Amino acid sequence: MVNRLLLVTALIASGQALADEVAPRASVIEADQAETLTVEPDGFVDPLRELKFNPGLDQREFERSTLAALNVYDPLESMNRRIYHFNYRFDQWVFLPVVDGYRYITPSFVRTGVSNFFNNLGDVPNLFNSVLQLKGKRSAEITARLMFNTLIGVGGLWDPATSMGLPRQSEDFGQTLGFYGVPEGPYIMLPILGPSNLRDTTGLVVDYAGEQAVNFLDVADTAKDHPEITLLRAIDKRYTTNFNYGQTNSPFEYEKLRYVYTQARKLQIAE
Repeated sequence: MVNRLLLVTALIASGQALADEVAPRASVIEADQAETLTVEPDGFVDPLRELKFNPGLDQREFERSTLAALNVYDPLESMNRRIYHFNYRFDQWVFLPVVDGYRYITPSFVRTGVSNFFNNLGDVPNLFNSVLQLKGKRSAEITARLMFNTLIGVGGLWDPATSMGLPRQSEDFGQTLGFYGVPEGPYIMLPILGPSNLRDTTGLVVDYAGEQAVNFLDVADTAKDHPEITLLRAIDKRYTTNFNYGQTNSPFEYEKLRYVYTQARKLQIAE
């Protein structure tokens, strides 16, 4: 019995000595780790260390909440989805092959000149809508772009304004309506033109009517007798648009496209 007591006492004593020896080492290691932690710009040190996850979170509830956050008012969804699939096939079978052919048969400097020319035409509604939105500085910049690109850039075939620090701005009547608080209305997928909403579709009509009325560089009247100008403008528009249907490789691309378009328009209006 006495031997057992002596053995237990010896074990306790050796354990305490080991703890006394390890404690300083642990504190040194913790100090070294603290020195290596990166201080974030907001002052927090290793903020993810304090991140706690809710183990009781239901995955299906999480997915439903995510879809609710991405929800957009779309009462015409059934029709919009059909138009979306039509646009997908039209883009795949018609538009992109035509653009590929256009890219193949025309030199890059010709394509650049065509894009510059039509962008110069587009600065007319840009200026009109900037004035309506009371954006004085932007209106002055767009006016300067029109003058430089039309006069120095030979009708807009060249874009010296961008090189002079006057980049192209984008303002349309849909943004103007949003600027004055007009709600976006239901989401609409337009044939060939793609995502829109009731407000922005109205804006497209007004911008088109404005271009026809101004008839800048006599392009609107000339295009009535030469529909190839309108066709070239459509091809150039698709050529300069980076988005391709199906590029997200997701079965939920319709929802993603709808959400991204809606949020992008809100940012453009707030700009």
